[in-house]
Amino acid sequence: MVLLITLAYVGMSSAASNSLITTSPISGSSLTIPPSSVTLTTQIPLIEDANEMMVTDPSGIRVDDGTIAVNGASASIGLKPLTESGIYRVSYTLFSEGEAPLQGSFTFNFSAPSVITPSEPTPIPTVPENPASSSWGTNIFIIALLITAFFVLVGLSLYARKLFRDR
Repeated sequence: MVLLITLAYVGMSSAASNSLITTSPISGSSLTIPPSSVTLTTQIPLIEDANEMMVTDPSGIRVDDGTIAVNGASASIGLKPLTESGIYRVSYTLFSEGEAPLQGSFTFNFSAPSVITPSEPTPIPTVPENPASSSWGTNIFIIALLITAFFVLVGLSLYARKLFRDR
């Protein structure tokens, strides 16, 4: 009987302990836009000044700004601009009243956008001075064609007038 009561108490105490609900960025996610902060949300509200969070880049260098903000059950830490591609690790120890510290870590992948820098300046295309220049022969042909079309139009109009007048 004592054994059952002890097991029930241990089961209830572990069920009531604090646990992580969500992370932002999501644990294991791949990002192409660098996050400006990391936020962890737990089941139970956190103590204001007792929490620890650290974000390290693929080389193991800290990239967080060290400022942790707690709002109820959420804790956030600001990040410096991320420039290196790779796996970033978030380590945390979160404290809530009357509970054992919640410790753990997770990772996310950041792929920095590639920047293309030209090795030499791009040449500016040049436009020829007179791209629409044509030969005099073409100009004379077009003028002659227009004059001929004018005379054909006049001739057709006179013929049409004669046809309709005779009726």
